[in-house]
Amino acid sequence: MKNIIVGLGEILWDLLPGGKVLGGAPANFAYQTSQFGFEGYAVSAIGNDALGDEIIDSLKSKSLKHCIERVDYPTGTVQVTLDGKGIPQYEICENVAWDNIPFTAEIENLARNASTVCFGSLAQRSEVSRQTILRFLELLPENALKVFDINLRQHFYSKEIIHNSLKHSNILKINDEEVVLVAGLYGWNDMDETEICKKLVDTYNLKLVILTKGTGGSYVITPEEKIFRSTPVVDVADTVGAGDAFTAGFVSSLLRGKSIQEAHERAVEVSAFVCTQHGAMPVLPDSLIQ
Repeated sequence: MKNIIVGLGEILWDLLPGGKVLGGAPANFAYQTSQFGFEGYAVSAIGNDALGDEIIDSLKSKSLKHCIERVDYPTGTVQVTLDGKGIPQYEICENVAWDNIPFTAEIENLARNASTVCFGSLAQRSEVSRQTILRFLELLPENALKVFDINLRQHFYSKEIIHNSLKHSNILKINDEEVVLVAGLYGWNDMDETEICKKLVDTYNLKLVILTKGTGGSYVITPEEKIFRSTPVVDVADTVGAGDAFTAGFVSSLLRGKSIQEAHERAVEVSAFVCTQHGAMPVLPDSLIQ
């Protein structure tokens, strides 16, 4: 397959109770789509430090292509704590390498040739990376899938960042906590969550919105329909990267020509499997990537 799929934004070490694992939503997404046979790329920045060296080694061990720039800031880390149900809480370091992703000729070339990009709000907390992300989005081919996985974290977002990102997107991925926050920013507090998603579809002319609700199931909302699927009951190790795996499974299935319903089904299955594994980048079984 020639489809180039880019995860653009943060790459970092998730410092979990059991040790550190490679993470960052865009990198998670790129890795999972590469397992489906696509040309996945992680695009980000790391520091000139040992943690940065380890990220390159880890990407190579996973055979994940990357466009990772070295900058004079420390490689990103996130302290992750898990509650009794494996739900993570994140303490994200500031002023790190992925806050300073430069726009290079290599990144420009990727933008002009990519079929899909997934990006979020977190890497846009800094001006440097925000401008790189927006320039990348503006250079994409007209028919590219532009997936905004909103990923609201701590205080690192604003209505302006969300609005500008949605203007450059055609798919939104959001969870049940984030949709409440967005409704508050837009003054849509009198709507239920699927009405908010439909309002976002209409306001920003989106192809669809993916709404995930953890154990409460998930919706795909298009201009024409609202599709619900329940979440399988599994033995949860942790839920780190489950949403990224959902997005990757969904997008990979769409790119293979599957229907929205089929893509939704596969996304649910991939996400459920990742919940049974520690960390965000487990190897997927063949049954999920056929």
